[in-house]
Amino acid sequence: MLKKEELYAKYMLKNKCTIRQAAAHFGVGKSTLHNYVSRKLAKTNKKLYAKLSKLLAYNFAQKHIRGGFSTAQKYKKRCN
Repeated sequence: MLKKEELYAKYMLKNKCTIRQAAAHFGVGKSTLHNYVSRKLAKTNKKLYAKLSKLLAYNFAQKHIRGGFSTAQKYKKRCN
């Protein structure tokens, strides 16, 4: 049986999702999920952690782009 941190990490890698999306899927808080996949996973499964850390770095780098897109969509709806 998979540990929680491995389950969360495999789901995130399979679906290429963010911490927020994975937390909503599993019904846990973002901080809780982040703690599992960043701290506990690093201790229990280093290979999986290395793969997931690449996804987390990518998501972090894209954060400002996604936020800008969301804001643009919000104001586009207001004007129409």
